[in-house]
Amino acid sequence: MTQSNALRHRAEAEASRLPPLLARADHLAGTVLLGDHGRRRAGMGDDFWQYRPAQIGDSRRMIDHRRSARGDHQFVREREWQIAQSVMLWVDQGASMRFSSDTHLETKADRARLLGLGIAILLVRGGERVGLTGTALPPRRGKAQIMRLAESFSVDSSEDYAPPEHRAMIPHARALFISDFMGDMSEVRLALTKAADRGVRGVLMQVLDPSEEQFPFRGRTIFESVGGSLRHETLKANDLRDRYLERLHERREELSQLCRLTGWHYGTHHTGDSAQSALLWLYRALDRGTS
Repeated sequence: MTQSNALRHRAEAEASRLPPLLARADHLAGTVLLGDHGRRRAGMGDDFWQYRPAQIGDSRRMIDHRRSARGDHQFVREREWQIAQSVMLWVDQGASMRFSSDTHLETKADRARLLGLGIAILLVRGGERVGLTGTALPPRRGKAQIMRLAESFSVDSSEDYAPPEHRAMIPHARALFISDFMGDMSEVRLALTKAADRGVRGVLMQVLDPSEEQFPFRGRTIFESVGGSLRHETLKANDLRDRYLERLHERREELSQLCRLTGWHYGTHHTGDSAQSALLWLYRALDRGTS
């Protein structure tokens, strides 16, 4: 089994426990598409939604005579509003994501790819168009797109800290960024600012290894980036703990504030925690983001 196929099967296993997510958009301009899945609002479409009593202003053509014949009142047959929303994903594939503090833990990259593909499967099953930020893989629907995403996620980047891809943002679409966000914050600010300028709302999920939250290092320690571009040796690692944890707190506060300013949702996930719980959080965060 290829790496991309294995990743897809694992992601499908996670996604199969949740109902399909219908990503609802704040703005519909430029992204309206008649699809196979309704939006549970009255409007254009082929699928029956509900009967409602006829109101002043309803035309005679809207009356469902078969249903109305059962009683003394006239009823209108409403159909679902069918809209497919473009959702763009960016999953950090930089070298920093290939870190794991324990052989029994997934790397941050493996967990991020699993969550990214799991959400993509839910979205595609819900009739949405899913793709990558940038121009490499525009949003599409269908199982073939899931395979394309899996293949794209399986390619590592040589950079220690990969910047978010923010080109070709589709106006009024939805987006999901998954990363450890340990790199240059100016790139993250630029990406979310450009997204907000285009009416793009979304979710930013920070994936961390448990050791990055606890800083369990003591004595002589050599800290080296996964890509090898950064290296620091200390004889008293425990003396760095408070400063490190303060910097981490500041980074999380900065990410949270940036999301509040741009209308995004921010969340954290640890590789030692359940992937299913993270996928459920993403499901709810993407759903809430349209209200």
